[in-house]
Amino acid sequence: MDDKPLLTFNSSRALLDVLIRAGLITVLVLFCYDIFHPFLNVMLWALILAVTLYPLNQKLGAKLGNRYGWAAIILVLLGLAILMLPLSLLGASIADSVKSGMHTIEAGQFEIPPPPASVEAWPLIGAPLYGIWLHASQDLSWAFEELAPHLKDWGRVVLHQAAGVGAGIVVFVIALIVAGLIMTHGARGHSTAVAITTRISGPVRGPQIAELCTATIRAVAQGVVGIAFIQMLLIGVALVIMGVPAAGILALLVLLLGITQLPVLLITVPVVIYVFAHQGVGAGTVVFAVWMVIAGLSDNVLKPMLLGRGVAVPMPVVLIGALGGMVTSGIIGLFTGPVILAVGYELFIGWVYQPANVTDVLEDPGSEIGRDI
Repeated sequence: MDDKPLLTFNSSRALLDVLIRAGLITVLVLFCYDIFHPFLNVMLWALILAVTLYPLNQKLGAKLGNRYGWAAIILVLLGLAILMLPLSLLGASIADSVKSGMHTIEAGQFEIPPPPASVEAWPLIGAPLYGIWLHASQDLSWAFEELAPHLKDWGRVVLHQAAGVGAGIVVFVIALIVAGLIMTHGARGHSTAVAITTRISGPVRGPQIAELCTATIRAVAQGVVGIAFIQMLLIGVALVIMGVPAAGILALLVLLLGITQLPVLLITVPVVIYVFAHQGVGAGTVVFAVWMVIAGLSDNVLKPMLLGRGVAVPMPVVLIGALGGMVTSGIIGLFTGPVILAVGYELFIGWVYQPANVTDVLEDPGSEIGRDI
């Protein structure tokens, strides 16, 4: 008779102990997150870069006599040397474009400039193009004036995000250096990732989840974000050299179109027409036009080289990740957002289609199950 109250008391005390421990752990996690939050974007970007570049680091380290630390240093220095000049040019152009755009928004001066008279003399397309352009400059100006009050708020948000490009370049430099440190200890990092996933999902599923995350990061970072980034550099630097207005903003639009798998010719073709209209036909403009066409079609060559196989992330997931990442984290989120959301999507789909009565689940973490949804 006396054992039952004692058993109830012990059960209540055990439950209270569990709740207290869970509460203390929650408080500790919240404090840790609050402290780590300012560095979250840097570490995410560094981790993505490290996972993406690690196979290259391994190949280079093997050629240097298994000196993987030196290989990481060479990759970091090479990346900084190649990317800093074009990124600096684009950053300066974006800063100028943002300053001019903010002035235009505040003044409400939305207008389409009339076409140069030389456009009408172009063969075949000159007369109709001149008529359409002139009509738009005369008849659409009132529409911009009517929409100006509604566009101001959205314009400020977009320009505010674009203004963060300078900070994004600094974060990229820091993330690349941190990625080099991570690659130096790549083997230890991989074993730690496997240990964490094994602790969460068990000894069978854990290593498969770690491999799936690695494959997804490399597939999206190389085959989607990486190609779009290369196209942005190729086109953006050419725009800056030719003195095209808002070259930095146009380069960001190229990046966004590349991530969403839309043809960047939607931007390059109108830009080429604009350059010919204002600068005429010459050796420089012809070379610029050829370069823009080649850069716009470069993804057809880069995709077979860089696109990861075995992981097919739907494009809506990548698009939502890019737009949502840019809204929440600025320019940095445009790179990290698609990768993080793609990893989450792959883990969720893998969990949904995991057989409940089979312990040894899919052998191939990049299988095509559920990819047609």
